[in-house]
Amino acid sequence: MARQPTLFIPHGGGPCFFMDWNPSDEWDRHRQFLQDLPGTLPERPGSILVISGHWEEPAFTVQTNPAPPLLFDYGGFPPHTYELTWPAPGDPALADRVHDLIRAAGLAAAKDAARGFDHGVFVPLKVAFPEADIPCVQLSVASDLDPARHIALGQALAPLRDDGVLILGSGNTYHNMGVLMQSLRGGPRGPVVGGAFDAWLTEVMTCPDPEERNRRLVHWSDAPGGRDAHPREEHLIPLHIVVGAAGNDIGRKTLEDHVLGAVESAFRFG
Repeated sequence: MARQPTLFIPHGGGPCFFMDWNPSDEWDRHRQFLQDLPGTLPERPGSILVISGHWEEPAFTVQTNPAPPLLFDYGGFPPHTYELTWPAPGDPALADRVHDLIRAAGLAAAKDAARGFDHGVFVPLKVAFPEADIPCVQLSVASDLDPARHIALGQALAPLRDDGVLILGSGNTYHNMGVLMQSLRGGPRGPVVGGAFDAWLTEVMTCPDPEERNRRLVHWSDAPGGRDAHPREEHLIPLHIVVGAAGNDIGRKTLEDHVLGAVESAFRFG
């Protein structure tokens, strides 16, 4: 199997790709990016391992459910958005291997046989892989949100890439909900926010020295606009896992979009 890249994607806001917006093209560029994503891969992934900013546990916890349901973990959206389907199968064998790799790296690991896919998984992947025919496993972040620990997790998972597993971090590069909710509710928008942090993050992700990249990412909260972009970093921390799994691959930005008054970006390694 061809070695898969490792990706960080912004997953949007709630069920954003499946409802009407004003302006109507608010999410068009983002949607097109997701639709085009499969065609950018070296081959069809054998499985997908997704780390979403919407699942936190004390230990890194892997979903072992062979047929995960959908968790509609958003509120206040149109009724039809609670009837979406995305029946991708789980992959218990991959889940067991993920669990073993985490423990072999000396990190705390656990399993969850009941967990379903939250919207950080099924909303973007329903656009990217609408057939829902590739096995998918979700992995939690750790509730301590420690940057170095999450990079170490990614390093432990890196061998999966050579076995055709697509490691996908799903979050947002800007996630200040006070700002985003104002736009979501149709309030007045000021200038696009998040530019300073996005510029810093782009510089770090494309740094030609992986050790320097990782070191700087550990200290992300010292970056210009860091804590404005992420008052709490659960939506950024999947990027740390992706960066750990990148190894010596140099990153590149694959999307920069302005949605809900903020800059949101995607990054790829390999």
